[in-house]
Amino acid sequence: MEIDPIELKETADGAAEAKSFLNAMVAVTIALLATFLGICKVKDDNIVQAMQQAQADKLDHWAYYQAKNTQSKVLSVGAEQLEVMSLSFTGAAKAKAESSSKTMRAKSKDEDSKKEEYGKKAKDDEDTYNKLNTHDDQFDLSDALLAISISLLAVTALTQKRWLFWLALVPTFFGILMGLAGLLGWGLHPDAITNLLSTIWEVPSIGT
Repeated sequence: MEIDPIELKETADGAAEAKSFLNAMVAVTIALLATFLGICKVKDDNIVQAMQQAQADKLDHWAYYQAKNTQSKVLSVGAEQLEVMSLSFTGAAKAKAESSSKTMRAKSKDEDSKKEEYGKKAKDDEDTYNKLNTHDDQFDLSDALLAISISLLAVTALTQKRWLFWLALVPTFFGILMGLAGLLGWGLHPDAITNLLSTIWEVPSIGT
């Protein structure tokens, strides 16, 4: 059977065209993912800075809380001592001790009020940190998933296996989803995606 040169050429041209199309798809996808990663990186850096500030503010506010708590106790103990001492005083000394005791009681209550205010600020700082940390985790997971995607796409370009391209789209989808969650402030926690991916990629054990 003779080989038709025209048919052979058409087959070769078709294969070359398919290869070119696959390489183009890989290149475009990698370029888009790299751009998306860059945008996420800028946002993530800002979040990390905000987390550091929230952590510093929390430590400062807890320090003030402890200081105000100590001052309140010292004033309260001083007031009690003056009250006990006033029992043995008479005249002007008794009046002075009672007046000083009342003043110290008032200052102690004022310190307690400030203590609670700083305690609330510290808790707000902690809530802010936790909220930001969730978005930071989203970006971290997005980076990991998109890195896997780019690696699979690189292997696709080398092997010309079309099924690898479609496989790469799985981590790509979830990576973009987590990146968007971080950019748009969605409450999607990374644990949900991690658990889902572990289920998808779970290798059946022997005997099941």
